Amino acid sequence: MIERISALGLDIGQRRIGIAGCDGTGLIATGLTTLERRSYSYDLAQLKYWVDLRKAQILVVGLPYTMSGNIGYQAEKIQTIAGRLSESLELPLEYVDERLTSHEATQQLKTQKKFNSRHDKGMIDKQAATIILQQWLDSRRAQG
Repeated sequence: MIERISALGLDIGQRRIGIAGCDGTGLIATGLTTLERRSYSYDLAQLKYWVDLRKAQILVVGLPYTMSGNIGYQAEKIQTIAGRLSESLELPLEYVDERLTSHEATQQLKTQKKFNSRHDKGMIDKQAATIILQQWLDSRRAQG
């Protein structure tokens, strides 16, 4: 049996951070919010709020590998930011391959009729964070 877990899934971008959480059973990821990035200290304070509120035990961050599966410039930037956040929040960090999650998030939102405009990037980021966290939860459960 898998122990209870409280994780935050993050889709970190230059302008926004999509945030998702999971129920304590580790079965279902849910989109929580999208943080409009301003500065590192602001981003950290906002994430600390969600960590405290959700009693998060781990950060799960989407890593944008290249289509060939390598870590490129963007993934290195995400690793630097995520590493700083993990250290500052004193939480362990795990990565999930996030290739095509924004596309998948857009398709899911269109199917759910929750998305009409290409201009609502925040909704996409929140849904992408949900996909990232759900992939991690599913992988964790499969490993037993």
